[in-house]
Amino acid sequence: MAEERLTREAKRLQTREKLLTAATAEFGRVGMADADIATIVSEAGVAHSTFFFHFPTKEHVLLELEAREERLMADRMDEFLATSPGLGAALHKAVDLLAELESTLGRPLFRDFLASHFSTTRPIAEEGLDHPLVLSLVALFDDAIAGGGVDPDLDSMNSAIFFLLGLYALLVTIGEGPGRGAMLDDYVARTLRSLRPAS
Repeated sequence: MAEERLTREAKRLQTREKLLTAATAEFGRVGMADADIATIVSEAGVAHSTFFFHFPTKEHVLLELEAREERLMADRMDEFLATSPGLGAALHKAVDLLAELESTLGRPLFRDFLASHFSTTRPIAEEGLDHPLVLSLVALFDDAIAGGGVDPDLDSMNSAIFFLLGLYALLVTIGEGPGRGAMLDDYVARTLRSLRPAS
């Protein structure tokens, strides 16, 4: 009996993974709003109703994808922070990680990924789901405060959120133009200046 339950659970997870993979491809092609559930289930090789068994809405697919990608980015950020980089290098790493994600997901899905943070229809996350990249940046700012390199009155959580929200807005609006790199560098430079202790 226990073995049957394990087999059923393994099949359920395998089906969910197929749906997530197919949905990610479809979202990357046309964006979440225009994604066709019939195309997703056909690609995953499952019945139409199976999609809704696993994901009540397309937004729930995006929420799960977001959680996975944020965890991966946070893991990579934490590995980088373990090398004890300077604050500027660490903020540039965060920029690079999000730029890589844009390249991996494709622009339509990346826009949906970032826009989901501001959506009024965003599904409520499961209990305990957090934003690992935010927490990695909070640890970075906490270390910078302890080291005396930034304003001691800095609120690490607010600083992490403000930095990422500004970065999200820039990445969504500036596109791939020739001035993109300079603008992102300027954003990091301005952030660093804003963190300095008041004279």
